[in-house]
Amino acid sequence: MKTRSRWQRFKESYFLHDFLHDKVALTSFGILVVLLFMGFAAPLVAPFNPYDAHNIDIMNAEIPPSWLPGGDSNFLLGTDAQGRDLYSTMLYGMRVSLIIGIGAVALQAFLGIMVGLVAGFMGKRVESILMRVADVQLSFSTYMVAIFISAIFQAVFGVAKYEEIAVPLLILVIGFAEWPQYARTVRASVLAEKKKEYVEAAKVIGLSQKRIMWRHVLPNTLSPVFVISTIQVANAIMSEAALSFVGLGMPVTQPSLGSLINVGFEYIFSGSWWITMFPGIVLVVLILVINLLGDWLRDFLNPKLYKG
Repeated sequence: MKTRSRWQRFKESYFLHDFLHDKVALTSFGILVVLLFMGFAAPLVAPFNPYDAHNIDIMNAEIPPSWLPGGDSNFLLGTDAQGRDLYSTMLYGMRVSLIIGIGAVALQAFLGIMVGLVAGFMGKRVESILMRVADVQLSFSTYMVAIFISAIFQAVFGVAKYEEIAVPLLILVIGFAEWPQYARTVRASVLAEKKKEYVEAAKVIGLSQKRIMWRHVLPNTLSPVFVISTIQVANAIMSEAALSFVGLGMPVTQPSLGSLINVGFEYIFSGSWWITMFPGIVLVVLILVINLLGDWLRDFLNPKLYKG
């Protein structure tokens, strides 16, 4: 009998069938793919480079969108207060927001999985210490930790140095602030998996505790991690936007969706509403489609809602 390839098994899976028959999930995925492509391919698809001083003319500041009176066909969505093409700046800004969101979640997942796996598998004493550390971390909000670290760094090293490492610093700050959610989820899954027969069988045949933990228990605890990760990407992007809005996120010279909203907010009442409005709409759509996909994945992985 011929063995089916992984691709053939995937095409026949209930996962793909359910996904293709869920219009909300399919539409959200399509929009997310477009946004991801436009963000990461910004240098290729953006008409202008907002980092290139030769493309910026202060005389072009606050030009309205091209379809409004006073608009310029060269600037589809108008320009910001610095004279940068808003459409191009939004694409570059979306790339920065996505990099921070994905990077922060990768760090959260790594720290949380490691701590949760060790806490659930190594016994009461280690578990108690690690979970108390997680509880202390949870007592501080993400914004409190991020604002505290960002403000201290800017005060000690200056704004110029902060601008150089703003992206990795925000990834570190947001990632470090949210790892306990992963740790608690993985720990609970590990405690449930430890009692199952396959773990006892692995012990009987002489497999080491480390091998059992990494090769057998860990893969069976990752389903809830995938669900958390989709939601946490949206939360990380929102955290970056909130920090940028209060001036502790991305600097104006390196635009993100949050920093664009912050800069444009100063001009919204003077009539230049597009500087804030369009980045705000993109941010809302991006977070919405990620959350909708996360909701679908959570429902799919919930055995109580299985529709097969």
